[in-house]
Amino acid sequence: MSEPGPLVLVVEDEPRMRRFLRASLRVHGYRLIEAERAAEALHLAASHNPEMVLLDLGLPDGDGIEVIRRLRSWMRAPVVVISARGREDDKVAALDAGADDYLTKPFGVRELMARLRVALRHARAAASRASDPSIFESGPLRVDLGRREVSVAGAEVHLTPLEYRILAYMAQHAGMVVTHGQILREVWGPSYAAEPHLVRVHVAELRRKLEDEPARPRHLITEPGVGYRLRDPSSPTSGCP
Repeated sequence: MSEPGPLVLVVEDEPRMRRFLRASLRVHGYRLIEAERAAEALHLAASHNPEMVLLDLGLPDGDGIEVIRRLRSWMRAPVVVISARGREDDKVAALDAGADDYLTKPFGVRELMARLRVALRHARAAASRASDPSIFESGPLRVDLGRREVSVAGAEVHLTPLEYRILAYMAQHAGMVVTHGQILREVWGPSYAAEPHLVRVHVAELRRKLEDEPARPRHLITEPGVGYRLRDPSSPTSGCP
């Protein structure tokens, strides 16, 4: 007997979209529970401990951004936003709140399934890294968080304190989008949240030191208008240089 598929909490108030998601998930082996409202979603998440959440932002009794924040206060399962809101500001807000990915409606089944696979793969890779969280390796790039050492192809790379803190934060969230705001709050502090140019300048310098071709980076990938992603060695490169 095959193992049961991952349990997904679907939070969507529109009946037609919910039917589409139900049929798509089941045919690909996923199990699911469904909620139409924010309060119901939080209750089901606590009582069923799903392995993933698919979340619409526009809910009758509250905004999905607040649902993400509340889920993230205790749950580590990936949260993939599915929303008709396609503006960069909405994507940044959802990712800043703790979402792992953002899918704009309308979308097809193949794209949905690909996003789910990537989100689950990242979650499992993060869980496996928990056994040795001090080492990140991707091809020739090695970040030893315990020793605070960075090397490329065995050669030590000297970083400034700010460059190291940016890279260490991204290594701890490898494979996930980290926004300009998240990096600024983590590295510079909350008073710098409105100065994304600081991140761009330091990431450009990191690329100069870490990448074979800084203009075509393989490790520090840009997510346009949102932030950056440190390539997870277990999944293909996404985003843009």
